Amino acid sequence: MFGAFERMVAFRYLRARKGERFVSVIAIFSLVGIALGVATLIIVMSVMNGFRQELLTRILGLNGHLGVHSMQGGPIPDYDALTARIRAVPGVVQAAPIIEGQVLVTGDRGGAGGGLARGIKPDDLRARAIVASNIRAGRLDDFGPDDSIVIGTRLAARMGLTVGDRITLVSPQGRATVLGTIPRTRSYRVVALFEIGMHEYDSTFVFMPLSSAQTYFQVPDAASQIEVFVSDPSRVSATTNAIRQALGANNYRILDWQSLNSSFFGAVQVQRNVMFLILTLIIIVAAFNIISSLIMLVKDKGRDIAILRTVGATQGAVMRIFLLAGASVGVTGTLIGFGLGMVFCVNIERIRQFVQYLSGTELFSPEVYFLAQLPAVVDPMDVVQAVGMGLVTSLLATLYPSWRAARTDPVVMLRNE
Repeated sequence: MFGAFERMVAFRYLRARKGERFVSVIAIFSLVGIALGVATLIIVMSVMNGFRQELLTRILGLNGHLGVHSMQGGPIPDYDALTARIRAVPGVVQAAPIIEGQVLVTGDRGGAGGGLARGIKPDDLRARAIVASNIRAGRLDDFGPDDSIVIGTRLAARMGLTVGDRITLVSPQGRATVLGTIPRTRSYRVVALFEIGMHEYDSTFVFMPLSSAQTYFQVPDAASQIEVFVSDPSRVSATTNAIRQALGANNYRILDWQSLNSSFFGAVQVQRNVMFLILTLIIIVAAFNIISSLIMLVKDKGRDIAILRTVGATQGAVMRIFLLAGASVGVTGTLIGFGLGMVFCVNIERIRQFVQYLSGTELFSPEVYFLAQLPAVVDPMDVVQAVGMGLVTSLLATLYPSWRAARTDPVVMLRNE
């Protein structure tokens, strides 16, 4: 497509000579702009993908893919038989009866805060990989006695607790006496600390044995819901329909993760699309720099173009020369941006820690962003879109200046000289 003569002239025009440095500086800025635009687009899309995946993994890993509730909203008395029927449904990986309730958590060393107490069978908690694989202190094997409890590391740090200490749970649903309603309180021994990596869970969740929760929340031989994990969370609706048929649609209410978290993950997706649009404008602005640099180059090389046409160069050859000059800037900038973006994504957490160390400020607060680390998941399709955007915009930016150079009349140009 490009001959040796055209390549030689195009690359010669890209090298600055005395009196031509301003055009070369604009070309360099264009290259840097394209590179930064492509790199930023890859980095931001990867961080948004990682943010969504990490939230999805942690939310679903702890809360289950769907929950079976009583149609009236009350407790489920026959939870063992119900759980067995749910486990027999194809596609169900795990089903566990639980009891949930809001409590006030107080420590023996002072401090108090709100928490979510969750009663679960010890074997079911050990089978919950996101908890079992993230125990930071103590052992889950000690979880079983009625006074045992498992809490998050951030909750423990906030109250100055460690394994072996005791905490007191205060329920807002008290018992009625002649003196009025007295809140229920009970002391428990901390047997293990977990750290999932999501601030909300590590600072509020409290796990207790199901039998202990039944006694504490006064729901003997009952569960508040049954959490279900399926083999394919993306097709949870099919499993939901199968469970509904197995249990009877009129007796139980089934809520899956898509219906419960649709607004949250929808907002994340909208934010991702908006960021893609905004960052694409950076690449477009850099492409306009290519246009301006090529137009100035064409004007500066008007006499050279006239001489080339005089010695036999065709309009197509002149157009290809300037197309190659502009495309070289765009393609080089896109490739540099691709490499820079990939390196940044691979080392994003190390870079965050380094910048945080230099600045002395917390750049990624878990209280605001829910996660303890900055995630990045590179989607090949996003990378292709970013690189394609850089290549297409930079190539389109060369068309008008190249066409203008090819339309230059050598007679008029030499006469003006």
